[in-house]
Amino acid sequence: MLTLKLITEETDRVLKGLEKKHFKGASEAIAQVIDTDRKRREAQTQLDKNLAEAKKMAAEIGGLMKQGKKEEAEAVKARVAQLKETNKALEEQKATAQAEVERLLCTIPNIPYDLVPEGDGAADNVVVKSSLRECKEGDTVGNWDTVPANAEAKVPHWELAKKYNLFDLDLGVKITGAGFPVYRGKGARLQRALINFFLDEARKAGYEEIMPPTVVNAASGYGTGQLPDKEGQMYHCNLDDLYLIPTAEVPVTNIYRDVIIDEKELPIKNCAYTQCFRREAGSYGKDVRGLNRLHEFSKIEIVRIDTPAHSDESHREMLAHVEGLLQKLELPYRILRLCGGDMSFTSAICYDFEVYSEAQGRWLEVSSVSNFDTYQANRLKCRYRRAADKKIELAHTLNGSALALPRIVAAILENNQTEKGIRVPEVLVPYMGCEYID
Repeated sequence: MLTLKLITEETDRVLKGLEKKHFKGASEAIAQVIDTDRKRREAQTQLDKNLAEAKKMAAEIGGLMKQGKKEEAEAVKARVAQLKETNKALEEQKATAQAEVERLLCTIPNIPYDLVPEGDGAADNVVVKSSLRECKEGDTVGNWDTVPANAEAKVPHWELAKKYNLFDLDLGVKITGAGFPVYRGKGARLQRALINFFLDEARKAGYEEIMPPTVVNAASGYGTGQLPDKEGQMYHCNLDDLYLIPTAEVPVTNIYRDVIIDEKELPIKNCAYTQCFRREAGSYGKDVRGLNRLHEFSKIEIVRIDTPAHSDESHREMLAHVEGLLQKLELPYRILRLCGGDMSFTSAICYDFEVYSEAQGRWLEVSSVSNFDTYQANRLKCRYRRAADKKIELAHTLNGSALALPRIVAAILENNQTEKGIRVPEVLVPYMGCEYID
């Protein structure tokens, strides 16, 4: 969440950022935060004044009693007792105001960096790079129509799955419900190959592998901004008040909740493979066929904790890592810088990676790589101690998919069809143990 210091000292910048992010009611929300915090500070000021007065009077009581001024001493005692009652009410006012400030701050999204383009939605996202063609300044998704040849000749991955017995959606419905595929044979092997390939590449890039739980408590969901769950995306285990994770970002980043890290330890680089669970409420239609949108899927996540001075460099390194994975998989891709109106609630800047599906004739998002600035760290109380002066400050948090499997699998199947079968990308052959899926 945004810090009170930022909101109160740079109100205009905050409002301008919220406008770019198309946050409705920004002025009212910020004004309410400032007013509620003013009430909290007024209660604290009066409380401090009363405590000082009570302490002074308490010291007077003994002297009055020694002087035999019992009635005056009793009057002072009564005044102290009255102040205690007033202070109790002030403590309650302060606590109520503090809780309300926290609640209000949770309703306000992060503000975007200046580099984030203006725009209402996906059509306004800027294409900054592609393996298919050179990108021009100002290219947006809305005016970017490059399509590889021979798209009409390709078979979609859900039909290929039946032909080569790779995964079974109907069996998943029988066992669990829609959106829970069962992988089998070489389909299961392809999943495992991609997981191992992505983890090996992350390890080579200096990421420490984490194997976290796939259920988290409410504090962890709150820390990374998944809670409050405004869109109803998380599966909730009501009896134990635990949540199935939508991404490994949640448990891995929460390793550093309520932690102060020495600057010399930064940047921290973690990666994790987990199953991910998303309700995807309201998802239907042709765009969710096959593996395009699932309730359960495998994903490798990369997470960094860094200093404000170095987090931009970390972000660039993460983007280069994800791009390298797509290049090694020989998939057609493009990189988008998301506009203000299409960014997530918590990110300060975000780049999406999309691969092209020849059979479906459309782009499929396979990764988002975000810098959250101090927004998550403020919720997590994730801080670092500066080497120069030992001052403690909020860290920056970053994460990205490297990569999510379902649409990568779809693109590999659809873009590598040959008469021999599905050609396995060269980097996956050692993991698959075969050159073709046939």
